[in-house]
Amino acid sequence: MKRIISSILIGLFVFVNLYTSAEAGFFSEKKSEIIQNYQDRTAERTIRKILEKQTKYASKHDYTGLFNLYANDFINTDGFTKDVYFTLIKDTWASYPDITYTTDIKDIIVDGDKASAEVYETSLATTTQLNEGIKLFGELHSYSNGVYYFKKIKGKWLISGEKVYNEKSFLKYGDTRFINMDLISPEKVTPNEYYTASLKIDLPENAFAIASIGKDEIVYPQEQAEEVFRKMPDDNILERMFYANKNGKNEYNVASIGVSKSEQITPEKIRVYIAGLAFIMTRVNVEDEVKDAPEDK
Repeated sequence: MKRIISSILIGLFVFVNLYTSAEAGFFSEKKSEIIQNYQDRTAERTIRKILEKQTKYASKHDYTGLFNLYANDFINTDGFTKDVYFTLIKDTWASYPDITYTTDIKDIIVDGDKASAEVYETSLATTTQLNEGIKLFGELHSYSNGVYYFKKIKGKWLISGEKVYNEKSFLKYGDTRFINMDLISPEKVTPNEYYTASLKIDLPENAFAIASIGKDEIVYPQEQAEEVFRKMPDDNILERMFYANKNGKNEYNVASIGVSKSEQITPEKIRVYIAGLAFIMTRVNVEDEVKDAPEDK
């Protein structure tokens, strides 16, 4: 009986060794996958927390907290370095002291010590503007879709880059806050390409508007383009054709709108007054398909 048991044990030992030798690579591979998946999930949770902190710090105007979430060599697709990027943030906070932000995380992809997060972001602020001695209450609404790039530096995840796919902002004063309007431009064009920007306004019957559509390259410091105002056509659609810059600089199309209304004071007298002002800004990414191919951030 002992010999039989010994034979069985020897046979089992030989089988296990053969099986282990044959499947060692399989188990090693699966073990690596489990470890990698765990590390990726851990990194994903960390990146999600960083984006939550980013939104909180930005809404609280915590400059130091926000600054420390970014890598020193951060650069976005407009070519802005970390210092320029945060100068613009400070300027925005100064112009809109109550501005707040929201971030909706769409997807997070981790690849070793690099990662990306696709997000939808909004911002909201209020402001006032004096016009002809009248104080106009204003609201700023901004929306954007884009991606943040991350890299792990000395064991710490930091934001290393940013790309904005599309972006639109509405700054409306007075009665324009209650008027539907939009500026429609292509999200992406190639250098030297012609494209059209269209402004559409649903004007009430007792109102008329003048407006302009301009183009500004996204550079720092900002260079203001000359504005040419025109009365809105009868169909309330104003269009302008632009020629994308040859330098590959991303651009903003900006519409400036002034809305006036009239009211009957007496049978012989009509009062015309400025009812509101509005500005709409939309991004146009100027990209060369080869030069601007996605980089491994």
